[in-house]
Amino acid sequence: MYVPMKPMRQHMTKILKFTQFSFRDLAVAAAPTILAIVGICLIAYFLVDPAPPRTVRLGTGQENSAYAELGKKYATALAKHGVKAELVPSAGSSENLRSLKEGKVDIAFVQSGSTNEEAAEREGLQSLGSLFTEPLWLFLRQPKGKKPITQLTELRGMKINYGPKGAGSPRLFRQVLELNGVEKGEVERLSLANTPATVELLEGRIDGLVFTSAPEAPLIQMLLQTPGIQLFDFNQAEAYARKLPFLTHVVLPQGIVDLGQNIPAVDYNLIAPTATLVAREDLHPALVDLFVQAAASIHSGAGWFQQQGQFPSAKYTEIPVAQAAVKFYKDGPPFLQHYMTFWLANFFDRMWVLVLGLGALILPLSKVVPPIYVWRIRSRVYRWYGQLRTVEQAIDDATPERLQEICSVQLKRLNEIEDKVNQISIPLSFADGLYGLRSHINFVRQRIETLMGTPAPAPETVPV
Repeated sequence: MYVPMKPMRQHMTKILKFTQFSFRDLAVAAAPTILAIVGICLIAYFLVDPAPPRTVRLGTGQENSAYAELGKKYATALAKHGVKAELVPSAGSSENLRSLKEGKVDIAFVQSGSTNEEAAEREGLQSLGSLFTEPLWLFLRQPKGKKPITQLTELRGMKINYGPKGAGSPRLFRQVLELNGVEKGEVERLSLANTPATVELLEGRIDGLVFTSAPEAPLIQMLLQTPGIQLFDFNQAEAYARKLPFLTHVVLPQGIVDLGQNIPAVDYNLIAPTATLVAREDLHPALVDLFVQAAASIHSGAGWFQQQGQFPSAKYTEIPVAQAAVKFYKDGPPFLQHYMTFWLANFFDRMWVLVLGLGALILPLSKVVPPIYVWRIRSRVYRWYGQLRTVEQAIDDATPERLQEICSVQLKRLNEIEDKVNQISIPLSFADGLYGLRSHINFVRQRIETLMGTPAPAPETVPV
């Protein structure tokens, strides 16, 4: 027997549609839960562990100082990773420390001995490690026909520039003079910035000046090679280092400035604090990693007073070192940053926040999805019971005079309801509800036909 293909396809399509799992209903049922999970995870991502800022304020130093030159190198290193370092000039270490406490900068170069562990913890400061030794340079004019000055007690009555207020050298040099019994006022103190003080020294208007700086500073390089300018030799350097623990004894080797001209002509003993990177405790850990990595690339080489790989280091600092910096000095940079960009590695490193958020939310919220899904499917059937109840109510409220008329109208309405019900598509596991609705429609139809006294023809149904 020949069966037309088109009606057969339509019939099979209805059957397949009827037996399919309703992905659309599942998606709608799960949407509120998914949105809630995404929203809470985003809140956790941005509030619990926010992304590192794109800009950071770095306190440096005076013009032509080592801190100022280093600030430019750090800015270049951070710019490669999309972080802008705003360089904030200062008089030096003391002003940088004050700016950190007041929140004017996020991180700065600070000289060891500027504070202590208790004060740093109280002010919410942390060290990212020591970077290099920065000797105390005392340059003096060498009068013709006189012996070089060999003791600090010989400075009495001289004009010496200690450095501007806010620099680290005035405080340190004052401590050194006190150890030698030189009282305040016995040396005429000036507080000029490094560059104008150098001009005053070269013009002969002052007798000496003090720096605390790395030897790479342009003014240091110039003064070491200027005739008539004497570098003071701290021949008691080891004793100073014992009395002031934040100092170390370093030696400026003969010929280190210029081997051909043998500058300097002899070894010089110097005392040196250590330059450190100090940051506020609220500096993002990812930026701590970035700064420590920049420090490793800038300061790890050999220098005049350091060996290869000696710096940066978690040693030589009295301020507690940040955990992220300690981890870097122990294990190196984060694993992911070996293979990814800084921002991508930081994103995946912070994904644990989302994992915890998902773990806490998915299980309880997933229990809400199945009931919502069931309710959506069954509501397609249950909502027609309201229509069916309306038909019955209209018949129950009809007067005997109008009963036939109302029954005829409600019968047509009932047929329309059944026609629409036959077009409902639901998963096979919920078919019992649909068949129950259709049987109830037939029950109401039989009741109407009984009241009319004449059976009405049943409407043509759509096979399921």
